[in-house]
Amino acid sequence: MTDYYTEAVHGPHEYLDLGSFALDSGHTLPAARLAYKTFGELNAAKDNAVLLPHMYSGTAAYMETFIGEGRALDPTRWFLILPAQLGSGFGSSPSTTPPPFDRGAFPPVSIADDVRAQHMLVREHLGIERLALVSGWSMGGMQTYEWAVRHADIVERAMPLAACARTPDHDKLFIDVHTELLRSDPAFAGGFYRDSADVHLGLRRHALAFALMGATPDMFRQQVWRELGFASVQGFLQGFVQAYFLPMDPNNLLCQARKWREADVGWGDDGDTATALRRIAARTIVVAFRGDAFFPPEDVEAEAAHIPGADSRVVGSVWGHFTMFDLREQDTREIDALYAEILAR
Repeated sequence: MTDYYTEAVHGPHEYLDLGSFALDSGHTLPAARLAYKTFGELNAAKDNAVLLPHMYSGTAAYMETFIGEGRALDPTRWFLILPAQLGSGFGSSPSTTPPPFDRGAFPPVSIADDVRAQHMLVREHLGIERLALVSGWSMGGMQTYEWAVRHADIVERAMPLAACARTPDHDKLFIDVHTELLRSDPAFAGGFYRDSADVHLGLRRHALAFALMGATPDMFRQQVWRELGFASVQGFLQGFVQAYFLPMDPNNLLCQARKWREADVGWGDDGDTATALRRIAARTIVVAFRGDAFFPPEDVEAEAAHIPGADSRVVGSVWGHFTMFDLREQDTREIDALYAEILAR
């Protein structure tokens, strides 16, 4: 298998043994493990902890972009916890789990499962009773909503970025498209391929779907891909989007995509998302990205209206959902300013 999801590439992780971990799907994952990274030190009062869950296709390392001395997420002030999603390639995932739960037989997991595992890490393992902030982008934002709804007594501040508390129907259609493209490669073999590189055709097709939806039409119209050093659209598609996805494990992506598709914080309220959102007690800023085709500002702001006292912001330039990839300095400055604002409340 590819070594993309290794510590040699993404840096060392810590691991929490979850034991026999009961999943929402009714399955039990034996010998489950949660991978995570930390930066900074937990203070004596244990009141400086910030949790930063990550997005689809990512790892804990992707939230490191916004951490740094002198910045809002300063590790000399905050104890920053970066958990890996179940199914991310670190910890329990299709690519890391031995038979009989390996590869295409890995059981379905949910965002609620992620948050329950993270709760075990935060409360039981680290002994933290309050989180100063929970914040993430895309699926990291969905985990943020789940934390804020399910553990309102723990989360002091919440800032989901480019995410919805319930996956919109149009977004579910996109997920159906990109997962079907991934499975369309004959080498996929029902999820029991021997090497992820054998499924390169499916991964390339999957990447094209993200190239279409990830950035805005203005990015292509203004040829902003030139800022990344590419000489043509095709160069951008191959050198950026396909190069990003090709090293990944298809089963890991499908595991995460299912969580994304089924996400809804209203699962404990008979599907009433608005009622669930009204239980959020955290000081909240809900952030949408301008031109985001996955989670349009209209959808994001409609949900924010149900959160008591929440503010909403729309930021970003031409990168749409890809704004959080740190591709333009002005976008990064805006996000840093939002982190400074929420942490000052």
